[in-house]
Amino acid sequence: MANLRLYAVFGNPIAHSKSPLLHNYVFYKLGIDARYIRYHLETSDNFRDLFFNLNLSGANITLPFKESLIESCDEIRGIAKEINAINTIVREDSKLIGYNTDATGFYQNIFKFNIKNALIIGAGGSAKAIAYILKENNIKVSIINRSEPNLKDFRIRGFECHLSSEFKYQDYQFDLVVNATSSSINNVLPLSPSMLESIFRDSKIAFDLMYGKECKFLELAKKSNLRVIDGSKMLLYQAIFASSLFLNINNEKISKAMSEIYNTD
Repeated sequence: MANLRLYAVFGNPIAHSKSPLLHNYVFYKLGIDARYIRYHLETSDNFRDLFFNLNLSGANITLPFKESLIESCDEIRGIAKEINAINTIVREDSKLIGYNTDATGFYQNIFKFNIKNALIIGAGGSAKAIAYILKENNIKVSIINRSEPNLKDFRIRGFECHLSSEFKYQDYQFDLVVNATSSSINNVLPLSPSMLESIFRDSKIAFDLMYGKECKFLELAKKSNLRVIDGSKMLLYQAIFASSLFLNINNEKISKAMSEIYNTD
């Protein structure tokens, strides 16, 4: 037990997270002396002290801390530097290194479809990851959000942005509509039913980051005959990339183990 490595996922809410199931099964299958837990985080204040007091080797970060916890890291690497949001932290001696595996995790779900343009509802850290990876793959992206402040960074990066109260949705057509808000956790819609029905009328795919239960966003999309995708496979793919960073092991071994437990869940 002296060499036991401890990992955690931090968020609020966090009880629904299946990350411990995935990562602990990988540790078991690969014979690694490690454990992965959930941690309900009230505030990002003093996170760095908490991380070291728990003696963690790494962590995943979920809503609503993907942007605020950047300040707790000594270094940001990879695509996270462009997105300015993290979902993975790896400890290297006394340093915390931030990464983002959400972007690649999301894109694994939709790369095979012929998507030319997308609407992202929400403007938090997950929305940034999705917007960036879509833009990187030459997909035109529009962002819609209820308030202006969170749209500022998207505007700076050249994305088309709209306030939901002012969005002339009748003038647009989107192949992909992504709900990147926390609305489905609270079992509500991110926009009014009439607005969503109009948007869905000319769309092909609806994607919700929520997983593990039915949500009103995808239920409405089904009624409009869209292909629907929830966040379960995004969770799987981002977890594979995160575990590879945690353990410094190639994706293939981790993918085999995680896919095994995923398919039996």
